[in-house]
Amino acid sequence: MDTTRILNIDALLITEQELLKQLHEGVLITPNLDHMVKLQKDYEFYRCYQEAEWVVCDSRILWLCSKLLEKPFPEPIPGSSFFTHFYEYHKDDPNCKIFLLGAMDGVALKAQERINAKVGRSIVVGAYSPSYGFEKKEQENHKIYKMIEASGANVVLVGVGAPKQEKWIMAHKGNMPSVKIWMALGATIDFEAGQVKRAPTWMRHCALEWFYRLLQEPLRMFKRYICNDLVFFVHFAKQLWGIYKDPFAKSSILP
Repeated sequence: MDTTRILNIDALLITEQELLKQLHEGVLITPNLDHMVKLQKDYEFYRCYQEAEWVVCDSRILWLCSKLLEKPFPEPIPGSSFFTHFYEYHKDDPNCKIFLLGAMDGVALKAQERINAKVGRSIVVGAYSPSYGFEKKEQENHKIYKMIEASGANVVLVGVGAPKQEKWIMAHKGNMPSVKIWMALGATIDFEAGQVKRAPTWMRHCALEWFYRLLQEPLRMFKRYICNDLVFFVHFAKQLWGIYKDPFAKSSILP
């Protein structure tokens, strides 16, 4: 499948409809500006991207930037929208069974109820909101393995924020062999539960969803959107000028 290079990752040139038809197994990661900045300094996160089977453009801003590249993305595929379209696409497929892992206590269960009511069947077969720092708790991780395997799920959405969700999937997915598809999709569970409201459609189309999130949670989002994410444009300008250097390209820690 054809890809385009943006900074130090290769992302698929794929439409949402193509992804819905072709996504039968593997790990789905959806890069945005925040990811791109983290990928310049977090080697473990970078390795997650190298190992993921599906890397698709999440951000409308990244999509617009890609128009300056030789091979631009055909369209943005926001992870939260994609997940909704995914379970709607599989609503009549009895072999599609989803587990939700993430969000605050009780939120994943609420999302499960809302999705199942919307679809008209129990397409979401389990949900769990892990404790803070669960990724470092061996006992809780074993509990999660058992819950997911016992549920019969073959699709798991992990929404605990990047890069934690991507790292957790890559480190633990081997303990849940029944799962065929893994999705690292941030705040998607909160959106599905109605806990957090998504930006109006016109704002999303104008690449202003980040601004809507900033207005919702200014204290939490200011550093990410105003301080950290702007660094992406410096790196991207260097790529356009041909002077960008992948910080991990010749690292001695690479295999």
